[in-house]
Amino acid sequence: MNILPLHRSYLFDRLIVGYSLLMILLILLIGRPLAGYWDEILFYTTMAIIVILITRYINENHSELFRLLRLLYPVLLFTFFYRTTGGLMFLVFDKFYDLQLCAFEKALFSVNPTLYIDANLLTQWLTEPFSLCYFCYYFMIPAFFAIIFFRRDYFVVRSAMSAVCLMFFLSYLSFFLYPVEGPRWHFVSLYQNAIEGPVFRPLVEMVINNGAVRGGCMPSSHFGVALVLTMYTFRYYRRWIAWATTALTVGIGIGAVWGRFHYVSDIIIGGLMGLTATLIAWKYARCESIEQRQA
Repeated sequence: MNILPLHRSYLFDRLIVGYSLLMILLILLIGRPLAGYWDEILFYTTMAIIVILITRYINENHSELFRLLRLLYPVLLFTFFYRTTGGLMFLVFDKFYDLQLCAFEKALFSVNPTLYIDANLLTQWLTEPFSLCYFCYYFMIPAFFAIIFFRRDYFVVRSAMSAVCLMFFLSYLSFFLYPVEGPRWHFVSLYQNAIEGPVFRPLVEMVINNGAVRGGCMPSSHFGVALVLTMYTFRYYRRWIAWATTALTVGIGIGAVWGRFHYVSDIIIGGLMGLTATLIAWKYARCESIEQRQA
C-alpha cells in the first residue's frame, strides 16, 4: 500500500515520514527501557500522521494559502524535531565523546581552538558581529523560504526544502550515533573569560538557554543548513545576494566556534553533510524533471 501517492507527494514529505518511521523502529529495537521513550514514539507517530494528512488532503492548487501550508509546513516542524533529539542522546551510547574529539583537534591544531580563542582572541568587537551572524541563523530558514515562495519559485522551494530536511535528519541521526555535548559544557571549568557583548551575545544566550538541548553538537546543523541555502542562492539567484549569504554563513560557522557552541570538527562535518544533502536534492530534482518531460 502506497500511503504517499507519488503524484501528490514531494521528496521532503517522504523524508519526514521516512525519518519518523525510522526513529520509531530504532527506538523499538534498541531503546531501553522502552517505557522511557513513549513520548518520542508518540511524537514521531504524530509527525508521520500529520504529514500523511497534509499530503492527502491539502490541495496546493486550491488557493495561495493552501499552497503556502502545503509547501512550507516543514519549517514549522523543524524545531520540534530538534527538541525531541534531547531525549534520544543516549539511545545507542551512554556517554558523550567530547574527550575523544578534543584529543583529535588538539593533535591536529596543536591547541584546542576554543581554549585558544578564550585565552587570546576574545573581544567585544569580534564577539558582537559573530554573535549577530549566529543569531541571524534563526531567521534564515523562514526568511529564505518566504522570499522564494512569494517570488513563486515553487520548484526551488520544493528542492531546497528537501535538501534542508535531509541535512537536518542526517544531523539528528548523528547526534545519538556520536553524542557530543559541546565545548561550553566540556570545557566549562577551563575557560578563563566570559564571552560578553552588549546586544547580540545576550540574545544568542537567551535562545540557547531556552531552546538548546544538551548534546547534539556533531555535526553543526546550523552551519550545514546555512550552507545548503547558500548553495541554492548561488544556483538560482543574483551573485551579490549569494555572496552576502556566503558571508553570513561563514560568520555562522565562526560564531558557532567563537560562542563555544561547537568544535571546529562539527563545522567541517556539518558543511560536508550540507554539501551532500544539496547535491542529492539537485540530482533528484533533475531526475524528476526528466521524468515529467517524458511523461
